[in-house]
Amino acid sequence: MEHSTEVFVGIDVSKLRNAIAVADGERGGEVRYFGEIDASEESMRRFVKRLAARHGHLHFCYEAGPTGYGLYRLITELGHSCMVVAPSLIPRKPGDRVKTNRRDALALAKLLRADELTAVWVPDEGHEAMRDLVRTRSASVESLRVHRQQVSAFMLKHGRVYPRKTGWTMRYLRWLQEQRFEHPAHQIALQEMVEAVRIAKERVTRLESAIVEFVPTWSLGPVVIALQSLRGVDLIVAVTFVAEVGDVSRFESPRQLMGYLGLVPSERSTGDTIRRGGITKAGNGRVRHMLVESAWTYRHPPK
Repeated sequence: MEHSTEVFVGIDVSKLRNAIAVADGERGGEVRYFGEIDASEESMRRFVKRLAARHGHLHFCYEAGPTGYGLYRLITELGHSCMVVAPSLIPRKPGDRVKTNRRDALALAKLLRADELTAVWVPDEGHEAMRDLVRTRSASVESLRVHRQQVSAFMLKHGRVYPRKTGWTMRYLRWLQEQRFEHPAHQIALQEMVEAVRIAKERVTRLESAIVEFVPTWSLGPVVIALQSLRGVDLIVAVTFVAEVGDVSRFESPRQLMGYLGLVPSERSTGDTIRRGGITKAGNGRVRHMLVESAWTYRHPPK
């Protein structure tokens, strides 16, 4: 590898091996495929140090994905710049139908040198832990909804209709316990589904209790408390917003924040014709869902 003052390194990360490409700093410089190396921390540390011994300035990038931010923290710890790239915002040719690790690494190196990549915000380890907890609670709520829907569908299939309007109350649970079927297999199926609902509900309660416990010690805990002064914003909405968005000051304007959340109207305009549609829904779906639900409280006048 020839010596160059500045190089741009594109890494196509995976669970076991990382594909690496290196682009020289000058415009139109050589872009070469380095190869694949083991994805372990020790191997990546050795590679970065070996590359740093040959070049003055190193710039790294890789796509955000299931491998997390460990590689980012490793590279920045060694004193080099690293960008975690938003995969949905990577420029791609419409006719390109071939996707390999080698091609992806080479493309990342070229685009990083051309400054055509968009970085995602990387949280610190404490913030990432809180975000994982909030997302686990969100997944548990979805699991609870699915289990409840299974029970409702099972009862409807057998013509058992609850005589009251509000379901999943203590009265509704007693009504479920009173149901009897001729075949014991039906009875066992209902009991197992109701038990799954109970377990899912307990899981959600435990996770919400953990969130309440950790918020006061979180660095952004004061922001969570301040957001709850808004109408329709309780603890879960506030902590979800802060965990997913992070530092709000990183957005230059409220319009940019709304664009990140997908709450801006879509538009297809040409010439003198302006056509606007519904919201883009192109941003963070978890926060958008919470904010839309909270906004329904503004239908009523304040008391």
